[in-house]
Amino acid sequence: MARFINTRKAVSEIEDLIRNAGEKLFLVSPYLKLSKDFKELLTYRNSKDKITTVIFGKQELNPDEMKFLQGLRFVILKYNEDLHAKCYVNDEKMVITSLNLYEFSMANNKEMGVLIDKNDPADIQLYEDAFKEVDYINQTSQGFELSAPKVIASNYTDSKPTRDKSTSGQSGKNLGYCIRTGISIPFSVEKPLCYEAFKKWNEYGDPEYPEKFCHFSGEPSNGETSVSRPILKKNWKKAKETFNL
Repeated sequence: MARFINTRKAVSEIEDLIRNAGEKLFLVSPYLKLSKDFKELLTYRNSKDKITTVIFGKQELNPDEMKFLQGLRFVILKYNEDLHAKCYVNDEKMVITSLNLYEFSMANNKEMGVLIDKNDPADIQLYEDAFKEVDYINQTSQGFELSAPKVIASNYTDSKPTRDKSTSGQSGKNLGYCIRTGISIPFSVEKPLCYEAFKKWNEYGDPEYPEKFCHFSGEPSNGETSVSRPILKKNWKKAKETFNL
């Protein structure tokens, strides 16, 4: 069953939670300033091509923090100005605590929390109920993109793509999907974003920023596509055959 943890134990459990996370990892904390150990853990996870969603509520990110996070291709940053909750979740465990993901808090503050283990039958319902709230916070938070060099928009026009997904990119009718919104657009590996999504992307212009859909099939890509890699690896052969790439 869920058990009480103090400051030191909370830090230790969050470290283990990140280290042992499978496909799912959410870090929810109003304040964001990572210690060296936490940066190493996120860097290691990023090297395994696993997505981490970080939701925070204070935009005062110092330059070093921004530079570090920019370098992690599989970290998705989200901002919620009303966020006050602190919760850290992977596929099996969850820490709900007063502890921010903030180096000073971890070293100096007196914090409390609870550890929930989904593998314990007594914790399953509690884990699922709490995760529903984490998912709600995630869905209602804004994507936060860090600055990067801009790209000229000369190849994009202000057209209105269709939202009809009945025609697949595999049909040979020169249709693909926007890798950010999933709507139907002309197939082009050089222009895999609809115009509106491109305008948003072009504010920062990061060609490696993880996107949501495959440009060829329209299926969810779970961060495995980007402007530089718009087609899922498993679909590349079919895309080459269909569009003579």
